[in-house]
Amino acid sequence: MKKTGMAKSDAKKLMGKMTAPGAAEFGKVAEVVDRREQRRRDQALGLVPFATKLNADLVAQINALAAEQGTDVGTVVTALLQKGMAN
Repeated sequence: MKKTGMAKSDAKKLMGKMTAPGAAEFGKVAEVVDRREQRRRDQALGLVPFATKLNADLVAQINALAAEQGTDVGTVVTALLQKGMAN
């Protein structure tokens, strides 16, 4: 392989690593957890998957609230449900 071909191959490998999940932590060793392990961790925390269908406008409001607070959607939904159940 020519020198330019090797450089191109190395660049492709690097770009693949940068676009992979966890690219924000590029250069750090990130722990990769498979779905089974994540499910076990969630169960240990008492988390249960809960799927429902919501109006698109409501989902947009929840996403905007999560972005505003700098948290994930699950945290926002949990807080809203707890607040609603307390009333």
